[in-house]
Amino acid sequence: MTGVERVQSGSPWEDVFGFARAVAAGDRVVVGGTTSFRGMVLHGEGDPYEQARVAISNALEALGEFGLDASHVIRTRMLLTHARDAEDVGRAHKEFFDSVRPVTTLAVVAGFVDPRILVEIELEAFRGETSS
Repeated sequence: MTGVERVQSGSPWEDVFGFARAVAAGDRVVVGGTTSFRGMVLHGEGDPYEQARVAISNALEALGEFGLDASHVIRTRMLLTHARDAEDVGRAHKEFFDSVRPVTTLAVVAGFVDPRILVEIELEAFRGETSS
C-alpha cells in the first residue's frame, strides 16, 4: 500500500485549522486528537468516562474508513484536563482495548480549545500483514 489517504470527520476545527481526522501512509494509520463532539454537540459534558467512550468511538469510526477496527490499534494517547479523571478514562479505554493491549500514553494537559472538553484521544493503527 502506497500513497497518502486522508479522512475528514466534519469537525468544525478541521477547516479552521486545516487538518484531517485520520491519515494513512503505507501501513500506518494515524487518528489525530479526537473528542466527544459529534457535529456541534459535545456528548458527556462533565463526565470524563462518557467523553472518553464517545471520543474512542469517534476515533474508531475514522479508522473504519480505512477498513480497520480496534484490533488494528497499536498505540493510543489519552490527554486529560484533570488527573482525577484518569481512572474513569482508563476504564473506558479498557472496554475498547483490553484484548488488544496497544502501547498507551496518558498525560494531563492544561486544557483544550473548548473548556467543556475533558479528554482527547489519539490512535495509531497498523494495516499491514502481521506475523503469528
